Amino acid sequence: MNRRAFLKKVAKSFFLILSISILPLLSYLYPVRVREKAIQFFPITKEEELPEKGIRRVDFSYEKNGRRINANVYLVQSNNGLIALSPVCTHLGCIVKWSDIKGEFLCPCHGGRYNSEGMVIGGPPPAPLNRLPVETRDGVVYIGLKV
Repeated sequence: MNRRAFLKKVAKSFFLILSISILPLLSYLYPVRVREKAIQFFPITKEEELPEKGIRRVDFSYEKNGRRINANVYLVQSNNGLIALSPVCTHLGCIVKWSDIKGEFLCPCHGGRYNSEGMVIGGPPPAPLNRLPVETRDGVVYIGLKV
């Protein structure tokens, strides 16, 4: 075996081993196909307990896979009707708080600021607060979640 044939075999072996070791890494990094989940509606409050104007935080719980999950949502009664906003900041997932003094949602982590309808008015958040589907049936307010 001459030198050229030996180097070809070494190079082929190296790239074969490299490709075999990279395949599992690529399959790990390739995003899993996200399954579209159906929206389920959960009762959160009575219609009579809604604010006539303004914002109210509502704590509620629901069951998922046999576990009880506690959650909260902000209900905003505005000129556009009833809006349900997720309290999760779109920057890094911190929980925003409503400030009556400033009249805006504030993120305690990195200074994100949202107006009363969840639109970004300052800080690093890339998008407004997520709006959740909301329905009122038989005097009860339901919130829609993908679970």
